[in-house]
Amino acid sequence: MLARQTFRCARPLSQSFRPYSTEAPKRKSLAPLYLTVGLAGLGVGLYRYSSDSATAQAPKQRESTFTGGDQGWVDLKLSEIEVLNHNTKRLRFELPDKEAVSGMHVASALLTKFTPADGGKPVIRPYTPTSDEDQPGYMDLVVKVYPNGPMSEHMHNMAVDQQLSFKGPLPKYKWEANKHDHICLIAGGTGITPMYQLARAIFKNPEDKTKVTLVFGNVSEEDILLKKELNELENTYPQRFKAFYVLDKPPKEWVGGKGFITKELLKTVLPEPKEENIKIFVCGPPGLYKAISGAKVSPKDQGELTGILKELGYDKEQVFKF
Repeated sequence: MLARQTFRCARPLSQSFRPYSTEAPKRKSLAPLYLTVGLAGLGVGLYRYSSDSATAQAPKQRESTFTGGDQGWVDLKLSEIEVLNHNTKRLRFELPDKEAVSGMHVASALLTKFTPADGGKPVIRPYTPTSDEDQPGYMDLVVKVYPNGPMSEHMHNMAVDQQLSFKGPLPKYKWEANKHDHICLIAGGTGITPMYQLARAIFKNPEDKTKVTLVFGNVSEEDILLKKELNELENTYPQRFKAFYVLDKPPKEWVGGKGFITKELLKTVLPEPKEENIKIFVCGPPGLYKAISGAKVSPKDQGELTGILKELGYDKEQVFKF
């Protein structure tokens, strides 16, 4: 994140110099000699400082744990468990090399796999890590448990030091700084994870000036995943990041949207379809896809654009379904 800086006013120049012109004459000083020696020493010091700084700032090349292609499954050990709410945990998995990074890129996901104890068919599901792609030593998954969801139930029942198999990364949408002037993220539930991955990358890069609008639907307030991280982005970049939350079962004091994500809400907060160089990303449960954009056919086939976005006049090329 970009740290906020506090600037203090410098003292007036008249207070920064001693009034030598008013002092009585003194005997000849050795100051010029000391000054010459001091400047020479300063020059050496500056050279060393610059050299050391350049060395310290040089980016460290780290190995990638996941390289895609023909790489097989990689087993990672669960090292930490954090309970986020009544049905969601943050699971931290150690990378085999503490100096290595995951190898994830924006935007991409990983496959997870486990084999049931009864020896049945392996269960495989995709997940998007929420930790920074440059973070060495570990990666985090935010996992919501679903009734009769074999992978989410398995991960919620895992204990520290148990292992899970991973494979990837799986490319989703190749992001480049300033690829679009304005992007809109429409998410539901755990569909926020690829959205957060994308938003984090944008605001992490000082060269990327993309504007981001998030519309995030959930059942209750405690279901809003990554709320702390999203609030931090909104507070740090208020001119470029706007978040709109919609709850199906809001508390009495709730001031955000109520019910489902509606056509009226999207028409109000999204940029006009006629605006140039915009992109709308959609990710969530099947019901959200059906209402907002229509489902995708396969990882390589986005399918036709339907639903609210079609009704509002957006075209297929302006929408990407995670």
